[in-house]
Amino acid sequence: MRAIGRGGATVALLVLACAVSALGAERWGWFGIRIRDLSETEMEDLAVKLGVGEGYGVLVSEVLKDAPAAESGLRQGDLIVEIDGRPIVETRALQRVVGGTTPGRELRVVLLREGGRRTLRVRVGQMPPDAVAERVTAEFGFLVRDTTGGTGAADAHPGAPVVAAVGERTPADRAGLRVGDRILAVTGIEVDSVEAFRRRMADVVLRAELRLRVQRQGEPLSLVLPAAQPALPVN
Repeated sequence: MRAIGRGGATVALLVLACAVSALGAERWGWFGIRIRDLSETEMEDLAVKLGVGEGYGVLVSEVLKDAPAAESGLRQGDLIVEIDGRPIVETRALQRVVGGTTPGRELRVVLLREGGRRTLRVRVGQMPPDAVAERVTAEFGFLVRDTTGGTGAADAHPGAPVVAAVGERTPADRAGLRVGDRILAVTGIEVDSVEAFRRRMADVVLRAELRLRVQRQGEPLSLVLPAAQPALPVN
């Protein structure tokens, strides 16, 4: 999914994609990097600068400390163009490949760095719970932020997370979720902090509807987000 851009916020997504276990919980393959797609101008400039034919790829914007990617030698600024023989033209393609891979298995990653092509072997890891919650939230098409006060009548729940961004044409957008809504409950369970919200979201199944209770301009409101319906992982 590309950056979420309503409300002036941007979502930098962790590299992962989902597969559903027999128990119904989401299982995630993980590199431990943040990525973004290239703009058309960036693609053209890189092709000229690096002297390569590829006008595509996914840019590594951050490598998390002690994550599988860091251990393998991936760096910020690397341009990933291929994984296990599959061309990587956008973030979604990378997420599907990584997420559909069993933790512990190595993937062959081809990247562009400093004007040349390099090949690394990256061992896929198991995503930590906080990162799972971030990713699940992004799949439904919204982003939350921590806040204390400053929202008028919503201060009755000062610790509850506030919606910071909603992606266009996402389940959150279709359900009517808005920037500034304060989330009070997830799937019927009250959340009084960002940490509580993350714990609930880490257990959410993407192929099911997501029920939220929010507060908007001091009034409670119940919303049902359609299932995120992720694409099946590539194996």
